[in-house]
Parts: sequence; C-alpha cells; structure tokens
Amino acid sequence: MSYSFEPIGVVRSCFAEKFAIPRQPRLAPAATGVLELFPPYDRPEAITGLEQVSHLWLLFVFHAAASGPEHIRVRPPRLGGNQRIGVFASRATHRPNPLGQSVVRLDGIEAGRLHVSGIDLLDGTPLLDIKPYVPYADSVCEATNDLAPAPPVLLPVSWSSAALDQARMHAGRLQQPVLELIDQCLAQDPKPAYQQPDASREYAARFWDIDVRWHYPEPDRIHVLSVTRHGD
Repeated sequence: MSYSFEPIGVVRSCFAEKFAIPRQPRLAPAATGVLELFPPYDRPEAITGLEQVSHLWLLFVFHAAASGPEHIRVRPPRLGGNQRIGVFASRATHRPNPLGQSVVRLDGIEAGRLHVSGIDLLDGTPLLDIKPYVPYADSVCEATNDLAPAPPVLLPVSWSSAALDQARMHAGRLQQPVLELIDQCLAQDPKPAYQQPDASREYAARFWDIDVRWHYPEPDRIHVLSVTRHGD
C-alpha cells in the first residue's frame, strides 16, 4: 500500500541553511517565518477560526534530509553525536519517511499567509497540514523522557563591537529581530556535538540574507565575529 501527498503550502523561514537551526521548535522565539498557502487553501474559509488559536502544529517534509530504512539507527546530538539509538526514540531529521512535526506560535493572519515564530524549519520546507494546538489534549503534565529530560544547556554569547553594529543595521533593514535570533540560536551550540571547540576555527551560518561568523574563544563560550550580507 502506498500513499501520496501534495503540499498545501511552503514555509518561508529566517533559516537559509540547515546549520544552526534549533534542534527543537520554540527554543528560539525570535525565529520567524511565514506559511504561504497554495490554492485552494489560501482562501479565507480554510483558515476561519484560527484567530482564536495561539499555537499550531505543522506537519511538513524534511526535504533537505536523507530518509529511508538505512536510517533505522541514528546519532542524536543530545547524546553527544556518538551514541546510536533507534530512530523512533529520536526526533532526528533522518526518518523512515521524511515527515516532521513542529509546534509554533501563530503571530498574525493575512490573505493566504500565516505569520509564525519559534520555528525550527528550513526556508522552502513543504507544508503538508496545519492543526490547532489544543492545550488540554496536547500538554501531558506527567510525561517523561529520560533521553531528553531538560532543555539544552545554553552557552554565553559575546559580540565584537563591529558585529554588534552590523547586526543592528541588518535588523533595521530587514525589520526582524536579528540580534535576538543569533543569540538564541548560537547559545544552543550548533556545532556537531562530537566536535571539540578550537579557538582558531571559525563557523558560519546564514539567517535571512546575512552570514554570521563566530568562534569559540573558550570551550564553553561563543563570540560573534561578523554579521554581513550574503555575497558582500
């Protein structure tokens, strides 16, 4: 038996590449995006009632990640990137089928477009469905997960004066919370979990159309070096 699905829309995201995307939704509240709905789901009747909803479940396709039975065991970053566990015990992007789900905050509604935040989705992600978050049913107070019992430990993030000025300039140009997004994403330590920090090594990631470069002057601290427009 096989099934086929057609996207109902696409995610326009602040994350231009996979590196430095938060590993779970809502860890970076400043991460914003827009859900652009395709016809006929862009019609007002498809989203009537969402004005009474604060959060949404998004079902989407991991379009930039490999999937299939060869990924039956995965290496979650939360466990150091070296320990293998079963794919169904992890939220790794490598799935039997490339399906993902995220809960996001609904910030605004306009014709055929939903503005959301707290996302962990790559720009261009195909959207399969949208469901309202229902607090009494979706929040399980007694739930446990010993593999991920608490939020990740955040690293302090410092800035060079030049990077800070650059980030403020781009925040004004884009009308987006650039500083907050960079702080929130880098504090989660986006480098591979198995990799030891090296003060001489620089890392880079792209948010919107800007390239952010940083390094680790100490193993447990991140320092932002520059925030420049991509291609400059």
